[in-house]
Amino acid sequence: MIYSFSLRAYRWVQCMMFAIDAINENPTILPNLTLGFRIYDTCQTVARTLHGTLWMLTGEDVPVPNYHCHGHTLSSLAAIIGDSSSGCTIPMAQLLGLYRHPQISYFATTPLLNDRKQYPSFYRTIPSDEFQAKGLAQMVTYFGWTWVGLLAKDDEYGKEGTKIIKREITKAGCCIAFEETIPFLCSEQKAKQLADIIERSTATAIVAFCLDSYMIPVMDEISKKNRIRKVWVASESWSSSSSLSQQKYLQLLSGTIGFAVRTCHILGLEKFLHRIIPSMYPEDIFVKIFWEEAFGCVWPSTDTNQTAETSDTTAKSCTGLERLEALNNAYTDVSNLRITCNVYNAVFAVAHALHDLSMCNIREGPFHNRTCADTHSYEPWQFLHYIKHLHFVNSDGEEVYFDHNGNSQALYDILNWQVSPDDTTRFVQVGMFNGSAPQGQELIINVSAIVWPAGRTQVPHSFCTESCHTGYRKASRRGQPLCCFDCFPCSQGEIANQTDSNNCIRCPDDHWPTFGQDRCLPRTIEFLSYEEPLGATLAVMSIICFSFLMMVLGVFVKHRDTPVVKANNRVLSYTVLLALMLCCLCSLIFIGQPTTVTCMLRQPTFAVVFSFSISCVLAKTVMVVIAFNAKKPNSSLQQFMGAKLPAAINLTCSLMQLTICITWLVTSPPFVEYNTKIQVGKIIIQCNEGSPYAFWGMLGYNGLLAAMSFTVAFLARKLPDSFNEAKFITFSVIVFFSVWLSFIPAYLSTSGKYMVVVEVFAILSSSAGLLVCLFFPKCYIILLRPQMNSKEYLMGKKTGIN
Repeated sequence: MIYSFSLRAYRWVQCMMFAIDAINENPTILPNLTLGFRIYDTCQTVARTLHGTLWMLTGEDVPVPNYHCHGHTLSSLAAIIGDSSSGCTIPMAQLLGLYRHPQISYFATTPLLNDRKQYPSFYRTIPSDEFQAKGLAQMVTYFGWTWVGLLAKDDEYGKEGTKIIKREITKAGCCIAFEETIPFLCSEQKAKQLADIIERSTATAIVAFCLDSYMIPVMDEISKKNRIRKVWVASESWSSSSSLSQQKYLQLLSGTIGFAVRTCHILGLEKFLHRIIPSMYPEDIFVKIFWEEAFGCVWPSTDTNQTAETSDTTAKSCTGLERLEALNNAYTDVSNLRITCNVYNAVFAVAHALHDLSMCNIREGPFHNRTCADTHSYEPWQFLHYIKHLHFVNSDGEEVYFDHNGNSQALYDILNWQVSPDDTTRFVQVGMFNGSAPQGQELIINVSAIVWPAGRTQVPHSFCTESCHTGYRKASRRGQPLCCFDCFPCSQGEIANQTDSNNCIRCPDDHWPTFGQDRCLPRTIEFLSYEEPLGATLAVMSIICFSFLMMVLGVFVKHRDTPVVKANNRVLSYTVLLALMLCCLCSLIFIGQPTTVTCMLRQPTFAVVFSFSISCVLAKTVMVVIAFNAKKPNSSLQQFMGAKLPAAINLTCSLMQLTICITWLVTSPPFVEYNTKIQVGKIIIQCNEGSPYAFWGMLGYNGLLAAMSFTVAFLARKLPDSFNEAKFITFSVIVFFSVWLSFIPAYLSTSGKYMVVVEVFAILSSSAGLLVCLFFPKCYIILLRPQMNSKEYLMGKKTGIN
């Protein structure tokens, strides 16, 4: 298996050497000690990682576990810095944890390493992916992306990272469109499969949690399609990758946004990197390989496998005099140092911990009996104590320390890939993430500074289903993620004042939804009031009807001694007129805002007064029949003549109606009702009649009295004219029946205040009908035909008929 040489990783090695030189030259840190180092290339394999770890611990090329074979001068191995890969770091940390030997990684980010029981001696100068994953999830939800694809490296780093991202995204109400892993050796077939999945997916935002080397084969396949335009969300492992920011991926990855480890400036590093010359460092086994990779040349004579296999007869020969200052590659570029800073901090962390150990005062130490560790012969667990309590400020002014899980501060830059005028990729910082900030304040983004794919300035959408607008609610589709849903309008009386509402909110009873059902408005109150034209008209009609009745009563009282008045039982006539006057007045109780008192009084008052007036009509009819038949010889009806029988009829009929109404009021009285269902946007204040049976029973009883009057009057219609009032009673009752029979369907087909209008109109119409049919003919004779208002005329008329 052939591995390519990493210019970036070689810069990390040189940075470590630079940091060690700086420490050794600094008189304030470890003044009496000199730091050395050993370098081992794991080649990103677990086997070589474990072999190299044992080699460092034992000092032998063939490791002997649990034995220490270093010479006296190399007896103090302070700490191991590495590895960069999470997959290799885990077994390494497990092994070093057995000996409590300090390990500081600069690039292993998997959250699995937070377990202090399994990895008690592990620390890192890069934040755990737990912080990054939460931050990426927050960024996804910040931009409103609810439908997201996930790509991950097929190892602990990718699996744990995407596990946390998936958990946090799901917790925020978002969904995963697809979740795929990229294997260590990604075949062309697998890369095509992943490219097809990405192309078919409706998700615009793709979170890639893997190294840049894993992304390259997939990007090569996607670039062949030349159709896929996605927003790539990068993890810190490739968010500033020089490999993926090449010209061939420019259009594909422009607009990428992702997390990156905080950058720093290391004074003097650039000059140190440029001073490397192969002839000056013959012990550096990597320098010649680096030289070939950097300058594209081949050394004339070499026996390295890498060089032999990559040699070419047409390649130029390396001289060793090439100038690094003329290069612009991943090794020489110090404008965007990130992981390099972690390496630098890791070396200084070891140095400061050793310094703290060496500065321990006798009898003031942290160990048993307040002892100190021997600077030249200390145990790993003793040095681990100082690593754990480390706290210093680096050359860039940033605090360096480790939390209880061995993690450094969770500080990230948010980078946006933008195309510069010379068609190169620029990594523009558009925000930051601080994992230790208060909840809700961790993420800070300048959206206006972001350039999205295709040069767009607006945030792209990424959803399975477009958002439900206000006035609509979401309904999940069976068998699909929650982010795939249908939108249904809210039911009547409900609103949704936010987009993507799961449920509609019912408006309070005194409010109603707007036309768009996005907010509630106060309902207008409606009842039959005196101020509106309809209520005022009915009130005026009631007063007019009352006035006519008053005038007729006045006429009858004034002409009470005339034959026409006497012949029609003036006492009963007065009673009927008074009862009809009360009927007109009781209609006024129906107008105006209903209250508990008016609701309880209006129907019973109307019922009793109307039954009294109809019973008077019935008594008049009965008295007409008795008066005619009592004139016959030997008639037994003469004993019923007088005022007792009409009074008994009135009292009996009225008491029965009164009994019905009292029972009604006791068992199920009418009450005020605020009806919000009759008309949208209105509160109808009305009287609920309580018991519908009592209400219709009351009306039915009045109808029964009217039917009895009609029957008696109809049978007496052929009596002599001088005494016969039966014809007028018959007509009046027919009018009464016509009005109230029409009232029933009209009342049942209306609602709200119009039900009241129908009933008031029926009361006034039936009262007016009785007035006109019973009393207008008599008033006509009294006022306009006085010559007919005489006993002789009436008797003569009677004789003429006989």
